[in-house]
Amino acid sequence: MSALEDLVRPSLARIVAPGDGYAPERGEDEYWGSGFFIAPGWLLTCAHVVGKGGAEVWRSRSPVGVTWQGGTTTGEVVLAKPRPEPAHAHAGRGRWDFPDIALVRVHGAEDARCIWLSDRAPTIPAPVSLHGWSRQTGALGLRHGVGEASGRDGKALLLTGALPVEGLSGGPVVDLRHGSVIAMNKGVRQTEGAAVPVTALRELYDVRGGDILHTVMREHDLHHLARFNRPGAGTDWTRVQTELRDPGAPGLTPAQRLHLYGHLAQLPPPSGPGEIADLVQEAKSRVVQSDFRSPFPEDLRTWREGAALLHGLRDLGDKAGRPELDLDAVLLYAAKAALHTVLARPGDTDPERLRDFTRWIEEQAVLYAQPVIREDIARLLDDVRKPEVPRFGGAVLASEPPARTGADVLVDIGEPVYGERYPLSVRLLYDGRDVTPLYSNDLGVRRHELQEHLREPLAEALRLGDRGEHLAVVEAFLPRALLDEPIDEWRLVPEGDGDGAAGEGGEYEETDFFDEQSMPLGLRRTVLLRDRRRNAKPPIPEWRRRWTATERGPLSGIPLRGESTDTGHASGARRESRYGTLRRLSGSGDGCVPVFCGPVGSGAGRQAMDVALAAGHPLVLWRRDGHDHDECRTFHRSAARLLSLAGRAEGLHAHVRDLRIGASDPDIALSEGLTGRIAVLYDPPDRPPYGTETMRPPPLAGPQAL
Repeated sequence: MSALEDLVRPSLARIVAPGDGYAPERGEDEYWGSGFFIAPGWLLTCAHVVGKGGAEVWRSRSPVGVTWQGGTTTGEVVLAKPRPEPAHAHAGRGRWDFPDIALVRVHGAEDARCIWLSDRAPTIPAPVSLHGWSRQTGALGLRHGVGEASGRDGKALLLTGALPVEGLSGGPVVDLRHGSVIAMNKGVRQTEGAAVPVTALRELYDVRGGDILHTVMREHDLHHLARFNRPGAGTDWTRVQTELRDPGAPGLTPAQRLHLYGHLAQLPPPSGPGEIADLVQEAKSRVVQSDFRSPFPEDLRTWREGAALLHGLRDLGDKAGRPELDLDAVLLYAAKAALHTVLARPGDTDPERLRDFTRWIEEQAVLYAQPVIREDIARLLDDVRKPEVPRFGGAVLASEPPARTGADVLVDIGEPVYGERYPLSVRLLYDGRDVTPLYSNDLGVRRHELQEHLREPLAEALRLGDRGEHLAVVEAFLPRALLDEPIDEWRLVPEGDGDGAAGEGGEYEETDFFDEQSMPLGLRRTVLLRDRRRNAKPPIPEWRRRWTATERGPLSGIPLRGESTDTGHASGARRESRYGTLRRLSGSGDGCVPVFCGPVGSGAGRQAMDVALAAGHPLVLWRRDGHDHDECRTFHRSAARLLSLAGRAEGLHAHVRDLRIGASDPDIALSEGLTGRIAVLYDPPDRPPYGTETMRPPPLAGPQAL
């Protein structure tokens, strides 16, 4: 038995039906699958494994049986994703899409041995071993095989060689090069195995109650540090990782990493991904000593994950000959994290543990850091130790870097391909110029599927873009036929996922779960609609001139179509020609905003919108829902009031949000005369330069690709 297998076995558990006795010889129906301890008293397995217990397991009314080397007990499912649909929960069935992951609180297993979780996505290809319980060869017993993590398919880690057999679901996949668990067995796809990467744990942070994962990961790191420091404890993960490491290899050693993660575990948890990514970016840019910009698409949730991104920094560019970059960056990041938590959450930081942490950083910096980085670290630690540390809201330390703005989210929907299928992409925009891709679908989806397909990548992008006080803006580049798409009404969670049920007329009861995720996007965030075609080319002079004027203000309205005036649709009026519209809109003041009481994705509204864009107008207001003509006078009056209150382009956002919130409530809408669903084209030039590129769909492999 190899050293790694020796470490894995004590942490393995089999998940069984609850009841008296959990012997392997019990009936086949009693055995559900495998699991493994990631922290004392905390077990990880697949959602479909515990799902065999039916609806009572999901309601936490029935425990699951757990047997491991230390004994037999019960546990309860605390977090899981996905959960089965109510109609299937009783039978233990459901859609077991990725991440297919469940966290189980195991009673009486506080002394359980735990595996070492990898702190970042695996490097592929990688030699791996698969572990778990199975009946595949007869009696229920431990199984172990060696294969390769060969690639990715969406969220799945693909395995070749030894494949997961029946019963191994929920068992660990171990990276044999680095000595860490990188995934969890899920199943088999034809000739390949499929595993759930451990980075899928991040998705559980956003499940209700997901904050408990901060405690679990803290206990994971402290468990391994305690075992490493315990006299006569025998083999542990850190010592085996040290043996696997090339002798004399530069950078952070497994022992240094263990102590660092133990110290980071004692800090208050970060508030979100942006908080971690900012400190990583600052440390990396300082150590590389260049205008290095590298936005991070990872959904970082722990301080340890931030440190993990700095492993192997020496491989960057022409600095590959400086092996000390790795350790320099990690120690600088650690010092920044210590100071940041003191500033951001002073009351939550334990002074004694903070002193231990700063002392450790200082010792490592003296021994290993380059002089210039050592000086930076010393200044940061001096600020940490000051008896009177300036808090947020007061003076800012001279050594504290200025807060970075967050990222905004670019949703790009291309012109239709293959008939009526729209290709998609979601990207992050940093500082108005650096773009990081997160998601793409070149084959495209039909119009009615847009919200469903974009919901998850959009939610992920917004989590990454939010940081500090910055709330990410959604900028949607759309074909003109989709300008009436109600993106501001999209939700990050499907409707009906709340605690309550819809009553008559679609109104929700007071018990319905309502938070920032469940409300429509436009009621909380700024949602900008932008013209995809115009942004694919350099801005014309008229566009730049008008944008400059709307930035300064004031704003005033002008009808988008001549026959649709601020007094409503003129009865019997002749439809304005294209060139008539062009003459009128081109001659309007640069601060004029075209207003239209109707949709602009087709018909007369579309024709006039084409003209407004050609005339360089960066702002357009319109009503995209169906309505009676006699409501248009009220709409134009509301639009004029909105433009007057906004004053300039930037001022539109808050007033449009307020109008949308008011219009969503029937009583407010009635009392204030709010009508219709307002849409706003907000299309500044050069953000980002030329905005979009042509989406070229791949050739179809056959009908099955549709």
